[in-house]
Amino acid sequence: MNFKHAIVRKPARNFQYGLTTAKLGKPNYGKALLQHLDYTKALKKVGLELIELEADDTFPDSTFVEDTAVVNEKVAIITNLGAPSRQGEEKEIKSILENYYNTIEMIISPGTLDGGDVLKIENHYYIGISLRTNSEGANQLTRILNNYGYTCSTIPLINFLHLKSGISYIGDNNLIVAGEFKDNPIFKRFNKIKVEKEEIHATNSILINDYILTPKGYDKLLKVISDLGYKTLEIDTSEFRKMDGGLSCLSIRF
Repeated sequence: MNFKHAIVRKPARNFQYGLTTAKLGKPNYGKALLQHLDYTKALKKVGLELIELEADDTFPDSTFVEDTAVVNEKVAIITNLGAPSRQGEEKEIKSILENYYNTIEMIISPGTLDGGDVLKIENHYYIGISLRTNSEGANQLTRILNNYGYTCSTIPLINFLHLKSGISYIGDNNLIVAGEFKDNPIFKRFNKIKVEKEEIHATNSILINDYILTPKGYDKLLKVISDLGYKTLEIDTSEFRKMDGGLSCLSIRF
């Protein structure tokens, strides 16, 4: 899929009070703003037109817009976020996507679903069952996507907060994997790029058009990706890592 647009949202002023399990200390807000600016510049460099939303202090986690929707060439699906403190973030995202999609579907209670638990590879979707995405949410998403010609499978998570914290697809049958996904037989058909524990944050790299965006400072994975012939852009994500966030979390690309 060739991406043309991306929705992004500036970090809220109370960003440091959002949800996190990282135990890396509080993020520096000024530094987070600069890193987010660099991220938006990278998105523009790879050819995306940005829909830039202002910070929403009602929701400290709202810069992580990816969790609010699952989008593809045919349909936009608004999620029902698994963390109660985040429920409501999706409303403005829905109003934005209605300008670009004729068809909008919804995940509804008791189903919960975070976009960070959904990985699309060609016409197949992998859906992580996590603390944020339950089986009912995954089943609803599967039924919706099946109606549009996509197939789906589910993966119970053990240690990762979100599926895409531990796995990324970068095209050409290449899959970046870490932790529990390294030897998961469901991914045996792929060329697996296994990430070492100290570079696990870099697993959340993203393919956008002709580039791989990857977190800055993880030289081993960067070399592997570069040696495969990909063009790369490094972006410092240190402050977002403190809040369990990565590169994919910060935008909805379509």
